Amino acid sequence: MFTRSRTLVRDLMQVGVATVPPETQITDIARLMLEKNLEAVIVLDKDEGHALGVVGQEDLVQAYARIGWDSSSTAVPTAADVLREGIPQVPPDIPLTAAAQMMRDQNVRTFFLMHHAGGVIYPAASLSYQHILRHLVAQDEEDLRGLGVEAERKNPIEAFVERRDEARRKAGSKQAK
Repeated sequence: MFTRSRTLVRDLMQVGVATVPPETQITDIARLMLEKNLEAVIVLDKDEGHALGVVGQEDLVQAYARIGWDSSSTAVPTAADVLREGIPQVPPDIPLTAAAQMMRDQNVRTFFLMHHAGGVIYPAASLSYQHILRHLVAQDEEDLRGLGVEAERKNPIEAFVERRDEARRKAGSKQAK
């Protein structure tokens, strides 16, 4: 029988965080969020790799409402235009219920676990409303597959090769246009 033994943030967070550079247009951010079912992305400084801020779904909708969006507009706002400075953070070893209350108190839908290495602060994992809802309705461990620090994932070399190949495909398709 399945028991809800996953009660700490580290047991449910998703390792690996979607990031974008500051010049990314909000249309591309929205597309990424829809494709990957994301609540938010981190904006990283392209030169040093530091986290500059976060762009969430609410930020994109707010920009859309404020600007009076016209899809033919040539001046599409970027991540730098709409990001919220600071990264909502959560420690990995607190109870999931405490993290959920913190989300409500801080009015955020995603928390991030930040990693500090070599003087660079970058996102390592996230916990969102989606993760909490998956936990709420989970019938067995399979329903939570892919979450938590113990989840199976590709080794770093495989992940790098996939990202590199995807970047090459995108660059090739842009040159062909």
